[in-house]
Amino acid sequence: MPDSYGKRARRDANAKKLAARQARRDERAQRNRDREAGLIEKGVPIGPAEQAEFLPDAEELAQMDKEIAGNE
Repeated sequence: MPDSYGKRARRDANAKKLAARQARRDERAQRNRDREAGLIEKGVPIGPAEQAEFLPDAEELAQMDKEIAGNE
């Protein structure tokens, strides 16, 4: 389903996309200014932890399998 059907709707959808694009540009420019000022570290920001950190390892999986098999 498209974002819009008529001229007015297309214009509104394009204006919304343009505003979002400009907001991203402004945020990027602010981050670059902060990096230049030394307020934040240079490079890619560190994101949230990887999902693998929360997954059980092989020993925990074996223990869980034993518990499940014991309940049946």
